[in-house]
Amino acid sequence: MPISIAVAMLLWGRVRGPKPLQFLTRLIMILFTQITAVLMVFVMVNNANLIYGSWDDLLGTGNHIRAVPTVPKEDPNGAPDQTAKDRPKVIQQFKSVDDPKVPKDVKTTDLKGQVSGVDGEVVVWTPPQYDDPAYKDKKFPVVELLPGWPGSSSTWYGSLHVTTKLKPLMQNGQVSPFILVSPRTLLLGNTTDTGCADVPGKVNAETWLTRDVPQMVLDNFRVDDSADRWAVAGYSAGGHCAEKLAVAHPNRYRAGISLSGYNDPAAEDASLTAKDPHLREISNPLNILKTAATPPKVALFLAGNKGDGYESGLAVKAAAKAPTTVTVQEMTGPHTTDVWSNMLPEVFKWLTGIIPVQH
Repeated sequence: MPISIAVAMLLWGRVRGPKPLQFLTRLIMILFTQITAVLMVFVMVNNANLIYGSWDDLLGTGNHIRAVPTVPKEDPNGAPDQTAKDRPKVIQQFKSVDDPKVPKDVKTTDLKGQVSGVDGEVVVWTPPQYDDPAYKDKKFPVVELLPGWPGSSSTWYGSLHVTTKLKPLMQNGQVSPFILVSPRTLLLGNTTDTGCADVPGKVNAETWLTRDVPQMVLDNFRVDDSADRWAVAGYSAGGHCAEKLAVAHPNRYRAGISLSGYNDPAAEDASLTAKDPHLREISNPLNILKTAATPPKVALFLAGNKGDGYESGLAVKAAAKAPTTVTVQEMTGPHTTDVWSNMLPEVFKWLTGIIPVQH
């Protein structure tokens, strides 16, 4: 922006030609400086919060849906993804995330979802113990981390500083040594939130998150495949997703964490699932709990301000039946990554009580 202003000032007195042409030229110069100012502010805000991971995400030009196959149904109370045994392992190559805000020990890989038809990056961080020879025969618990909408797969690491917050707590034994996995959730451009759902003919976002991504983690890392060692967490729209996936897939997740999330998909104006009455109903975690034939064995941590997730958490707590457990916490502060980041030590200590350290 300073350059555009300097150029405008330098050229202002040099404009020649008829008066109307001079006026038009100077107007264009003013508009140019305003546009560059807006772009600079946007880039600064985006860099601070990692809202979009690339220009393709911002412009909505990325293509992450290779196909939308019909997905074989799972028994939510059975073993996860029985079809996985018939597919070869997919060994991925990992590299550092190309963003100065993200720590260098955070890695990323491009995954082609075999079941969902979704292609996208998956960002992974392993705890300090993972490369310690004393743990070479140990399997590790996993937490999938979902950003809000729109959001980048790197936001948890670059804006919420999850690894910086948790690494010392893992080293001193206060928090279990979780492998942290953050998959892409921005799949349909920058105008549509998938709601982390399978929508016929549109996207298999739920299958991507609950089957393809976990299977990749199982194929490439020393992790336990038991649901008792897996959790899913998110903030804002990602909190809605985390809560919904946890209660809908107790065969995959033992716990779900929602920070400033919501139950009704319609809370997000861009939600695809909110536009169809049936999808809206079956994508609401409160309805999933109320209609479940068997209450899911899952622990939920639901936090939010009044008017921003707290009441939704209370409604879920009132509807939950054993073995489902619900912890609701009232938050204070705005709907921002700084607030959620400051909660991480407390939240992951709670999660360690659900998925404890294994010695």
